[in-house]
Amino acid sequence: METANYKYVIFALVIAAIFAVAPFSLPRFYVYLIALIVTTGLLSTSLNFVLGFGGIYQFHHAVFYGVGAYGAAVMIMKLNYNPWIGFIVGPLAAAFLSLVIGLICIRLSKLYFGMLQISLGSLVWAIVYRWYTFTGGDDGIHGISVPPILESPIGSYYFTLIVVALSLFIMYRILKAPFGSILQGIRDNVVRSQAIGVNVRRHQLIAIVIAGFFAGVAGVLFVVVDNSVFPDMMFWTLSLEITIMALVGGWYTFLGPMLGAAIIVLLRTFVSTMTEYWALALGLVLLLVILFLPEGVLGKVFEIWRERGLGRTGEAERTKGTDYA
Repeated sequence: METANYKYVIFALVIAAIFAVAPFSLPRFYVYLIALIVTTGLLSTSLNFVLGFGGIYQFHHAVFYGVGAYGAAVMIMKLNYNPWIGFIVGPLAAAFLSLVIGLICIRLSKLYFGMLQISLGSLVWAIVYRWYTFTGGDDGIHGISVPPILESPIGSYYFTLIVVALSLFIMYRILKAPFGSILQGIRDNVVRSQAIGVNVRRHQLIAIVIAGFFAGVAGVLFVVVDNSVFPDMMFWTLSLEITIMALVGGWYTFLGPMLGAAIIVLLRTFVSTMTEYWALALGLVLLLVILFLPEGVLGKVFEIWRERGLGRTGEAERTKGTDYA
């Protein structure tokens, strides 16, 4: 194993040990909170897959999260299918929507891509918000049935951890594969990638579909944890929030969005109990990160480790294109 990989092994083992004992040492609310953090972390990581590592301006990623959740909820509650079938349909519906939106937006680049995606995502949100007979409208869908093994808080907690861990592993292996290297090369220099024969649009579209699929997985996990869905899950403000999570944790680190999700979710949970202006605290945190930690919290940690000789030997100084995947 490369020396650089030990930082991930150590970090993962410590976090896994903490998560494994959490249900037996924490009140039920905190167990729910951890499950919500890892679910949101998966969502933010799937965004970072295309934004941080692909350079694709995915500005309305939350719509795939909401479609994944609604896909499962509608299959279970409206069409009376087995919950396990709903759990499979949710991510597939999110991947299909990401393919459709991707095909429409892929001809544009950067901000134009992001703005068009926001428009299309907002259209999906409006349909869900108004379609009372099928989606429940602004009331959402509550009391969603889950398999008996997931009805207890501990069962849903461990199921969430296992699915998130598996999803992170798959995304990590994709980024370490040749496809991931090509994707990062496109991000760093589109013109050069085209010049050596890379089909840029095809690779970007595949990345968008992969990210949409795992956003849908996160949506299904929210159904498992919360047993409900609501239109705000696909509103543009959530897309902004998960983008901030990736920025706070570290754009060019694979696990950074998970850390950013923990910071933001905890901040929202506890600061909002003290004041209704918790968004002000979020803004201050974001400002401090931009000014003092432009590489994100985890990016800064890895930079310190590298300076102490724990990174790759002879690794070049980190630039915009440097990654810690």
